[in-house]
Amino acid sequence: MKPTTLFFALLGIAHAQPSLTIYNQNFAVVRQDVPLTLQDGETTVSFNAVTSQLEPDSVVFRDPTGALEFQILEQNYRNDPVSQSLLLHQFEGQEIAFLITPQDGSAYEKEAQIIRSGYVRGGASQSPIIKLDGMIRFGLPGQPLFPSLGADSILRPTLSWALKSTAGEGQAELSYLSKGFSWKSDYNLVITKDSDQSSLNGWITLNNNSGTTFEEAEVQLMAGDVNKVHYLADAPFGGRRSNLSSAKMLLDETVTQKEIDSFHLYSVARPVTLRDRETKQVQFIKSNQVLASKSYVYEPQRNQRFYGSLNSKVGKLDGFSKDVSIYWSFENTTENGLGIPLPAGKVRLYQEEDQKLEFLGENTIDHTPQKEAVEFYTGNAFDLVGERKVLDFKINGKTMIETIEVKLRNRSKETVTISAHEKLLRWSEWELLKQSAESEKLNSHTIRFQAELAPDEERVINYTVKYSWK
Repeated sequence: MKPTTLFFALLGIAHAQPSLTIYNQNFAVVRQDVPLTLQDGETTVSFNAVTSQLEPDSVVFRDPTGALEFQILEQNYRNDPVSQSLLLHQFEGQEIAFLITPQDGSAYEKEAQIIRSGYVRGGASQSPIIKLDGMIRFGLPGQPLFPSLGADSILRPTLSWALKSTAGEGQAELSYLSKGFSWKSDYNLVITKDSDQSSLNGWITLNNNSGTTFEEAEVQLMAGDVNKVHYLADAPFGGRRSNLSSAKMLLDETVTQKEIDSFHLYSVARPVTLRDRETKQVQFIKSNQVLASKSYVYEPQRNQRFYGSLNSKVGKLDGFSKDVSIYWSFENTTENGLGIPLPAGKVRLYQEEDQKLEFLGENTIDHTPQKEAVEFYTGNAFDLVGERKVLDFKINGKTMIETIEVKLRNRSKETVTISAHEKLLRWSEWELLKQSAESEKLNSHTIRFQAELAPDEERVINYTVKYSWK
């Protein structure tokens, strides 16, 4: 029996709603429905609504309902849509017409033979060789006029299957991995000068560079550091909950989220048309109930750490920065108007001043689960100054004793609290012999002093530390 051939073009029929799960690692899981009318025997099916960056060995083509009976005998993926150079290749050895346009503006057609097209599959093209008027020339004499598209041409990347089947009609599910997709999240935190109340807007930015447009697609976004991609079940999310806070109610109108394995899967509530080479933004969170706080940190040894060896060189720890850093933080809790997993992204800080927004800095945050704090650095304070000096340093046998002076100055018009972080990096074993202010141990090599300074006040903190080794 002669095989029946079915061809489904992107514009030829109405497809069911495609589904995308996009990872923020430049790939996606694509799910599409392919309508089938199968005959007894062998049927050839072609489908050209796939991407140009499809991974052929990831393709799963099946009927999950079991209503259709077919076996895949062969699968082919072609990603060589018709082009001028490819058509020249298909007409090699033949004569075709060329439209020649001299500089005088006239135009005429001339037959010429294609000796070499110049097309190289998967490699750099070569110069075409044309025989015109009995002479061999490199390069095209004009615009080629092809009599047809050729018998083996495709217009878009195409998947085709040879199926052994029994007669029946229904839908087959096509799933595959494809590069060319990405997404990221961005946050805008707007603070009010005379209020602790802030607003947080979160945006998801989708990028499609896959070579294919997806109309009215169901879009899901995977957040988390995925090491090995696994096949995703495409069961729909559950219905809305009625006991959500006002911030989460706003989230549900645009994006919902659920936990899958050890990651978080976000679902865009409304269908999204994602065109090829398009960047699209969707708001996924909006809350006007966020309490955000600002803190100041003087950390003159920010980029230094203990390397596990004795450090007895004073010069290695001199030349300290005077910058006092600004940090903003908020709690990712329901009580604070949030309480949802926040995917990693960039946070931009604005302050409302005279009904206008002024930009105050930006930074990135990591994936943040609910009930965890978000903290990010936004810049250095103009009117706050820190100063660090090594006042005394001496070695006596198996000990080193060092005395440090830290000065904090407030040149602003407001009372501020500055945290001074001191790293004790001479050796692994140390003890404080004396200190002019109470300190807190943050980790094995860091202590913190906190000082509240009135406008134009200076605070001096001294401490002496002893390092011991055997």
